[in-house]
Amino acid sequence: MKINGNEIRPGNVIEHQNSLWIAVKIGHVKPGKGGAFAQVELKNLLDGRKLNERFRAADKVEKVRLEQKDHTFLFEADGMLTFMDAETYEQIELQADFVGEERAAYLTDGMSVRLEFHEDRAISLELPKFVTLEVEMTEPVVKGQTAANSFKPATLVNGTRTTVPPFVGIGEMIVISTEDGSYSKRAD
Repeated sequence: MKINGNEIRPGNVIEHQNSLWIAVKIGHVKPGKGGAFAQVELKNLLDGRKLNERFRAADKVEKVRLEQKDHTFLFEADGMLTFMDAETYEQIELQADFVGEERAAYLTDGMSVRLEFHEDRAISLELPKFVTLEVEMTEPVVKGQTAANSFKPATLVNGTRTTVPPFVGIGEMIVISTEDGSYSKRAD
């Protein structure tokens, strides 16, 4: 589907320079001389490169529709992650670096994720916004360190590091944001 260059919105996936790009930031500029344009920050979905591009209203770009499918994470073996389609039960294997080392640490057996496909090729993986993990190691509470903004380092069972409030101890289940790895709350 062709759209005008000034109709690009953050999150849109477009085909540009024979590759797939996602619009990250958009700024509309009206200079004193000349016509208005959209200054668009693009990120390549295939290799992660970034690009700043100007699109005028007269420029036509191809907006790409991605197919989203719910999958269940099954297991990791030899650097390959195996997912199962929730509807057809077909399995797909993706390299661990496709997800990224930091994000792959949050994958647990049986977790529901959403994969986006373009022409039967996996382009991106969306994790749940929050995951519940156990605190494996943290420092004991220091007496008098009860200020509201005081946090202490902690290591979780999946090996990731975060900071937690002083009242959180070893063995407790906590909710972590998968976007930045930050502590959200104690698990219910």
